[in-house]
Amino acid sequence: MKKLLSAFLFCILLSVTAWAGPVEDAVAAFDKNPTEAHAAAFFALLQQEEYTDEPVVFAPGTPMGEISANVWYWAGDWYYNLQDYPNAVKYGEKALSVVPEGDASEQVKADCLNLLALGYVRLSDFAKAADYARQCYVLDEKSGDADRISSSLNTIAGIYMAGDQPEEGEKYILRALEYAAKADNPPRMAVLHGMASEIFHAEGKDEEALKYADMAFEEEKALGREYQAVVRLTQKASALIGLNRWNEAEALLEKVIPYFKAVGDVHSQGIADNKMGMTVMALKRYDDAIPYYREAADIFAAIQDPYNEIQARRGLYECLWRTDQKKEANDEFYRYNDLRDSLYKVASAESLAKYDAEFGNDWLRLENHAERQARIRITLIALAVTLLAVLVWWLMHRRNRRQAKINDELNENIRDLREKYSQLHIHYDNAMLTNKAPQDEAVDMPQAHREFLEQTVDIINELFSKESVSVETISQRMNMSPYQFRQRLQSITGETPQSFIQTVRMRRARYLLDNHPELNISEVSRLCAYGDVPSFTRAFKNAFGMTPSKYLGR
Repeated sequence: MKKLLSAFLFCILLSVTAWAGPVEDAVAAFDKNPTEAHAAAFFALLQQEEYTDEPVVFAPGTPMGEISANVWYWAGDWYYNLQDYPNAVKYGEKALSVVPEGDASEQVKADCLNLLALGYVRLSDFAKAADYARQCYVLDEKSGDADRISSSLNTIAGIYMAGDQPEEGEKYILRALEYAAKADNPPRMAVLHGMASEIFHAEGKDEEALKYADMAFEEEKALGREYQAVVRLTQKASALIGLNRWNEAEALLEKVIPYFKAVGDVHSQGIADNKMGMTVMALKRYDDAIPYYREAADIFAAIQDPYNEIQARRGLYECLWRTDQKKEANDEFYRYNDLRDSLYKVASAESLAKYDAEFGNDWLRLENHAERQARIRITLIALAVTLLAVLVWWLMHRRNRRQAKINDELNENIRDLREKYSQLHIHYDNAMLTNKAPQDEAVDMPQAHREFLEQTVDIINELFSKESVSVETISQRMNMSPYQFRQRLQSITGETPQSFIQTVRMRRARYLLDNHPELNISEVSRLCAYGDVPSFTRAFKNAFGMTPSKYLGR
């Protein structure tokens, strides 16, 4: 009874901490009466709490929808940092629902989506988290901002890891690191190295995990970020646990746990408690492990984090059972089962199968568990496969229809390319790419040369939409050897095949940018047979002296 009362008081204390205070009162006042005055009061309090660098000020005549979106987004962010995740997602949803349409609001929308993705991860609703994270990534990729793209890829990687799919998470975190290197953002790089450590640990690649954790720790120290450096030590402890270096892990966690208690970060404290419980239990000190697991279980129950709570309940049960505290062990067993059943509603069947496998003993299972697990797994897999098949079919159908329409239009435009090459003299220079006149006057061209160039341009344009364009493929289609094709093209135009292909490719790109505003730069890049946007951007800039984005805004 005493322990139950202690847990109840702990929950009450966290609840009071999350709700009491002037910022929360200002949010409630705005909810009740959304006015500019209440919004100004809210942002003034955020600055007073040193949560923002300066007060957020709205220009006269700013629509109330835009003001509300900003207030509710910052309220959600505030609650997220208080580790009140239900309120964080509540206000994130409210903010997202009133974000105005248009490119100018896409940054705010992306911020709301990222907040919701992180919040739902904390609530173990991975399906919703993944949906919001992917929407955020689409907007960030559209922005072309390497730092934002790396951030959204990091979120997706974290969701895959939490959903027990670390192999998928590895792909995203490695891509995120590539973008962060382009952005040259040291704090972002430290965060990503920390996430990489967690993902490699989840995959059982703990030597890699340890390497990335050390990198992240050194980066945080160089930046003077004490709190983040302690978080990296927690990640290092995970890798050490995976390598069975229990004593080293225990020594690190003995530093980490008091620090999180001192700064009031109960969520990180709970995670560290779970790791310490696992470490001490591996050293067969079951009595010492019990307080850590119990504290973690109370924390995660209070902040409604079932994903981490179930691990604490599992450890607590096993330690109590091994120390002959059978009654309390059974109580924890039933709590674990209740929690496991609730997770079936929000986590993947594969994740829960992992928990059951870790227990691995018949006396830990309900009699009908295997049958129920199989039914749920089959249903979830069938539903997921069906939805995925429908989505893939729809996306491919839509993409193929749009590409066919664009290709038809481009084929109409091929005549212009033919005329250009049939009228020009043998020699060209790069000036033709900038719409300047060629150096030589236009003269008549033999019919055989004209037909050869027309056929070549036709094949190049056709290959853009079917496969990669290469001299070997073109010459094969022309019934010539690569050497013969190269010699003839060069004798007619004075250009190498690669230069000729690039010329056609750049004219195609400019035509798409001029005539298809609905296409983003990534799509234009793909339609011009580029494997990635950076390569396309470099080629376009070399050809026209400006990037595709600047060309559109000229």
